Amino acid sequence: MYQVIARKYRPQTFEEVVGQAHIKQTLRNAIDQRRAAHGYIFSGPRGTGKTTMARILAMALNCEDGPSSSPDPQSPVCQEIAAGSALDVVEIDAASNRRIDDIRELRESVKFRPVRDRYKVFIIDEAHQITTDAFNALLKTLEEPPDWTVFVFCTTEPQAIPATIVSRCQSFAFRTVDLPDVLGHLQKICAQEGIEADDDALLAIALAGDGSIRDSLSTLDQAIAACGRRLEVQEVRDLLGAIPSEMTDRILAAIRDTDPAAMIAVGDDLFREGRHPQHFCGELIRQFRNLMVMKVAGSESKLVAATTHERAAADTWLEEYSNEDLVRYVQILLALYQDLQNATQQRFRLEIGLLKLVYAGRLRPIEEVLSGLAPKDTKPRARPARKAASAVPKQTAPRTAEPVAPTTTPASPKVAPVAPVAPATPAPRPTPPPDAVSAGATPSTKPPGDAPPPVAAPKPDSRSVAEDDFGPQVIAVLEESDASFLVDALRASQVTRKERVVTICTTDDWETMIELNRTTLEAALFGLVGGRPDVRIVRDDGDSSEPGGSETQPASAAQASAPAVGENELHQRALSDPGVLEFQNRFEGKVTNVLDLRTRS
Repeated sequence: MYQVIARKYRPQTFEEVVGQAHIKQTLRNAIDQRRAAHGYIFSGPRGTGKTTMARILAMALNCEDGPSSSPDPQSPVCQEIAAGSALDVVEIDAASNRRIDDIRELRESVKFRPVRDRYKVFIIDEAHQITTDAFNALLKTLEEPPDWTVFVFCTTEPQAIPATIVSRCQSFAFRTVDLPDVLGHLQKICAQEGIEADDDALLAIALAGDGSIRDSLSTLDQAIAACGRRLEVQEVRDLLGAIPSEMTDRILAAIRDTDPAAMIAVGDDLFREGRHPQHFCGELIRQFRNLMVMKVAGSESKLVAATTHERAAADTWLEEYSNEDLVRYVQILLALYQDLQNATQQRFRLEIGLLKLVYAGRLRPIEEVLSGLAPKDTKPRARPARKAASAVPKQTAPRTAEPVAPTTTPASPKVAPVAPVAPATPAPRPTPPPDAVSAGATPSTKPPGDAPPPVAAPKPDSRSVAEDDFGPQVIAVLEESDASFLVDALRASQVTRKERVVTICTTDDWETMIELNRTTLEAALFGLVGGRPDVRIVRDDGDSSEPGGSETQPASAAQASAPAVGENELHQRALSDPGVLEFQNRFEGKVTNVLDLRTRS
């Protein structure tokens, strides 16, 4: 009976194992130093040499010349182990012997010495299939086995092995074999079998194996059966169902030209040729991945898993797509591959995925769009006129119909004066209006012409705005830097200064806004106070005082004196912003809502 290549050329020594250098060297050193463990766990992908390495370990431990890292494959003991007929090397398929009764039977056989060899080796394949109870039955035996017993667990799912088993064994993680090593192994076998093969044909077979030596050898056996003793690249690619380069070029051209009709035609040709949609998607992922790697690392990078023809064809498309485009295409294809796995209408799903590739090519990076927006205007933004608030202390007479002149001249025509500081003594009774006549009261005289009526002077112990109010100067500087939110917060607060200490008495609503903009505020104060300022924010709770000991008027009064911005006015200010207008034009949209962050807690 014909023996397949994977069994015929199965390695018989550590040197013949392809790859896994880190494991081979460790095991050889352990055998030479007589430090072989009683339990091993060999884990890794399928077809990477786990069971083969376990057999070679059994040969090395039981060879006739004593434990040796270089056993003789021609010796009777090694030949029996290779054939699977050795009495002292027991191979167990855990997929069919996974129950606790099977493990108890194995545990009983451990007690007996080897029939002929030096060690009794138990190779348990697919060890992750063993039940938890069966593993628990093996714990004590595995922790303190007889001197002549060695356990080797082989598994593709090491996470399924209980931690109590892992802690009693030495673990070795097998890796997928590098593409050059697989290709060299295939060339060596073809030479021994007398098979003529193109390099690209063998490369296609190695790529189909995906790092598994056994899968690659099985594919080579299939290719020899289909193509005879001469392997040509096109015949091998057709056998493996690889995407023709012409179809790849059509897909890339449809994406470049934003041609959905051409992309739909590609999907139609795919189904008429009877190709498997998910396999086609996997091949397309590999080719787009190669484009992405070539774009990043260069067209000659060794990281590209492609034939010479595929590499040359991909090189012509590198200038058509950016790195961001290729990453986006790979993400779309990965989602499509997962979607096709359980889809009932695969043609429909595939067509939708291909159209996503076309329309994704029309997207522009958000950074590019934002970089084209109009730069922020550095000049002071035109602000709507506010009603002038009179800086009149509470002790003054009530205002008449005529406007009242402020006691101080604002630092800037844009600045609305802030309410003054309240005196420490109780406020006197207000002066009666001019038309009031009462016994013992001195009637006020209306000034001639249109001049405003005189303002009652505050008590001597109260502080005037000119002495303490530092807000207008700060607001004037902030308005030049267009810090509108911070300006509104300071208008509704009481700002005082003592040398470099600037105290801001405000409410809880404005305190957060000032804290968030502290850096901007300190930069504005730097030139006003002649150095780095010490900004202190005092919350107005109705009874707060400054560091100097004088009481301050509640900030709520100042906030009440400042007119609030209406909802319509706020909406118009937001929509008239140049940056907002440019953003609307770029994205062809409209603003549906405007939120005032100053009023949100």
